[in-house]
Amino acid sequence: MRQRLGKLWRIRTIKQKIKLFTNAVFFIILLSIFLAVWAIKASLLDFSAILMDNSLAGNFVQCMEAETELFQTYIRNGNSDVFTELQQAMEKTAGAVKQLPYDYKKTGEKRYARTWAVRNLYAVYCEKRDQILRAEEKSAEYIGILYEVYDMQDFLQRYAEQLMRDTMEDGADIYAGKVETIIIVPAVIIIMEILFFLCIRKLSGLMNRSIVAPVTELAEASRKIAENDFYIADVQTQNEDELGDLVRAFNKMKYATGEYIMALEERRKALDLYHAEELEKLEIAGRLDAMELALLKSQINPHFLFNTLNVIGGMADLEGAQTTERMIQSLSFLFRYNLKTPEEKVSLARELKVIRDYMFLQEMRFGSRITCGIDCQVDGERVMIPAFTFQPLVENAIIHGLAPKEEGGRIQIRIRERSGMICIAVADNGVGMERDVLAALRRGMEQEDTGRGSIGLFNICKRLHIMYDTGRMRIYSKAGYGTIVSIRIPDEKGR
Repeated sequence: MRQRLGKLWRIRTIKQKIKLFTNAVFFIILLSIFLAVWAIKASLLDFSAILMDNSLAGNFVQCMEAETELFQTYIRNGNSDVFTELQQAMEKTAGAVKQLPYDYKKTGEKRYARTWAVRNLYAVYCEKRDQILRAEEKSAEYIGILYEVYDMQDFLQRYAEQLMRDTMEDGADIYAGKVETIIIVPAVIIIMEILFFLCIRKLSGLMNRSIVAPVTELAEASRKIAENDFYIADVQTQNEDELGDLVRAFNKMKYATGEYIMALEERRKALDLYHAEELEKLEIAGRLDAMELALLKSQINPHFLFNTLNVIGGMADLEGAQTTERMIQSLSFLFRYNLKTPEEKVSLARELKVIRDYMFLQEMRFGSRITCGIDCQVDGERVMIPAFTFQPLVENAIIHGLAPKEEGGRIQIRIRERSGMICIAVADNGVGMERDVLAALRRGMEQEDTGRGSIGLFNICKRLHIMYDTGRMRIYSKAGYGTIVSIRIPDEKGR
């Protein structure tokens, strides 16, 4: 049963898992509220009813005593002030009688009978009392009715006291019956809250294992790949949802990219074997063709990777994960560009599209620490430049210039047309280079010695010399201020 539930959980989509978790937490909160209301009712509302009944019975006793005393005082002296107080007391007594509980189901037979007797006797008493108060002469009949009133007042007081005792006895019995509940309620609430806590903890564990843990492993694997470590262990997951598809596609792309890097390394070694420029051009062309064939043989089917990324991006769009969708689209475009760009020259607009996607992924990695700006004042669709020009320069700026700075920095790309030349500058405000380091790097590029400089910079510089007679690249840097890489190539107007 447990394995079956686990399988049902794994095949659910991320949206369904989040919805199930949210509904479960909401249901548990409702149960907690229900328990709290039940506890309040058991411990407060019932006792409040008992106290209210006692209060009403006691109020009737006090009102009856006050009315009896004022009535006798008024009969003795006939004072008008006393009569005013007597009228107020009679109104209070009448109100107290009306408020006495008179529901057979709630009061029980004994209290109901006592209340019935009080209400009936009080009605007769009011008639006799009002007759005395209206009488103008004190006849023999007046004296008889007066003593009847006195007797009824005594009876009403005794009935009121008996009703109060009965009410208090009933309240005591109800309280005694509730004592066990009062003791049980806290224990029940504690046990239920512990069960609720365990349920939420179990659901949180499932969410962590099925969503958080795979994402964390993907992030860790991405950091290692960013450090050029492509031979790490595959990310493992048992999910059969979108995240599982993403992990499996990531593992395949990691392997394919590693093979591609190896092929590029072989290409670099092949280029180092040739020194004569004209012979090098011919030999490089042949080896490049051979390398491209080797790459096609060594890689996982690129169409499968691109289609998988597009499917995952579509799922992310359906579930409202716009950032995830854009990251997948950017990564797909970068892979497609790197794996399927045989041309030596591409449009400037295409290169800028690549660098925007690349910087979007880097900004997802570094956050606000690293930003990039592009200032292009030429027709990007018309101008043609060597393929893979910007990405190595921007990558070097991030790795060697901005990443070592705790606060990060900014990369600025500036493109202009001057006297038939396309002028490109890639600048950063990173840590820069010391003079001796910069001098060694410049000598290495002039002597085509890759051991003294960046492979990416060397590759761009060499391709510029091969492709353009007047093409050149310069590097300017100062420690603590940043670095500028300047490239000048002829404007061939889309040839």
